[in-house]
Amino acid sequence: MTTADPAPEVRPAPALPRRVLAGYSLGSLVTGSFGTVPGLLLLPYLTDTLGVAAGVAGLLVLLPKAWDVLVNPVAGRISDRRGDRRPFLIVAGLALGVLFAALFAGPFRGGAPAGAYVAVAFLAAATAYAFFQVPYVAMPAELTDGYAERTRMMTWRVAVLALAILISGAVAPFVVDQTGGGITGHRWAGVFVGALIVAGTLGVYFGTRRAESRIAPEPESDLRTQLRIAFANRPFRALLLCWIVQGVGVGTMLAGVQYFADHVVGHASAATFLFVAFVGPALLVMPLWSRVGRRIGKRRSLIAGSLLFGGFGVFMVAAPVLPEAAIYLIAALVGVGYAGQQVFAMAMLPDCIDLDTERTGSRQAGVFSGLWTAGETFGLALGPGVYALILQLFGYVSSSTGTAAVQDETAKLGVLLGFTLVPAVLVAAAVLLLNSRHDQRAA
Repeated sequence: MTTADPAPEVRPAPALPRRVLAGYSLGSLVTGSFGTVPGLLLLPYLTDTLGVAAGVAGLLVLLPKAWDVLVNPVAGRISDRRGDRRPFLIVAGLALGVLFAALFAGPFRGGAPAGAYVAVAFLAAATAYAFFQVPYVAMPAELTDGYAERTRMMTWRVAVLALAILISGAVAPFVVDQTGGGITGHRWAGVFVGALIVAGTLGVYFGTRRAESRIAPEPESDLRTQLRIAFANRPFRALLLCWIVQGVGVGTMLAGVQYFADHVVGHASAATFLFVAFVGPALLVMPLWSRVGRRIGKRRSLIAGSLLFGGFGVFMVAAPVLPEAAIYLIAALVGVGYAGQQVFAMAMLPDCIDLDTERTGSRQAGVFSGLWTAGETFGLALGPGVYALILQLFGYVSSSTGTAAVQDETAKLGVLLGFTLVPAVLVAAAVLLLNSRHDQRAA
């Protein structure tokens, strides 16, 4: 099996204009917000505000996003046929902004009807997200064929992604607290994140309107044939499996932030500080990761970032006996690893797409991106499901008051392990799916 790590000199290409890099990267305001906030707020909203049992809440979060595993390849196929992917961005992105605000604006204040409303609204939002994210992820393979330029694009994109995670993940809980908490506070947080999604949508749509695009020949006429060809691409298959498992780990950690803040650190405001500690350093180390990638290659850099995430994630298990400042320091080191893991996995994807286009002569970026985003969405959705299962097994008690119930020591242990050890092992162990053999044509 080969990995998606060609040599930098294989595809020299002209540098992309900064306006294109900046415009494209603004789409990460959409993907970062929707990828972060549901995993951060939705599970605690269900268990500690609507009074839904942890196991049931986990299913309500998981199933709508699991739907994207089916719809994402279809969205990719449709965007491949259309050719110009930007119209999908504007329509789906604006719809997503409205639907996200609606997610926390249900008419029910608890029980089964409230849970059912959240599930339906989340399903609609996840569908809109699929038709934004799939064309968005497919664009780099068509904007440039340069190996180094793709890493540069992903460095910009992940920097904005980190900023989006920081803004949405840190500010949304703050908005909840400052607007009264409970149902009212979550409604205001939904409006805030919805507005952020709309801003990102407009930014990427207008920012890339003058970008030149390389369009390959028409795709295969049959979706099943395209999927078969995509899975036959061994570098892509290995990278996708790694990405899914790491997505589960990241999603599990995101789901546990508020619980960890409430029951381990000891105060709800710690969720904001954890997010700042986790994401803030990532913005600073992006240029460093870019230099590391040029020196040792994308695959080795992906492994390095993943092991950094996992190693310091394990250290976080000692949080109950550590000073609060030490907890934030360890979270920052985990965030440095997260930045590397994200940028190099996403930089390797367009290389896989380009290799397939060269081999088959067909335009299938949308199908590859559809499978990729389906895997990412499923992984990030399965993470809260895993965390909810851990809470259920360790006896976590739900609440309908808008304030977390007092938990016993067993439940607190579940909160701790689900936030630290489980995601650390998943992210670090996933690199075993990448084979050490590689060649410079495997993109």
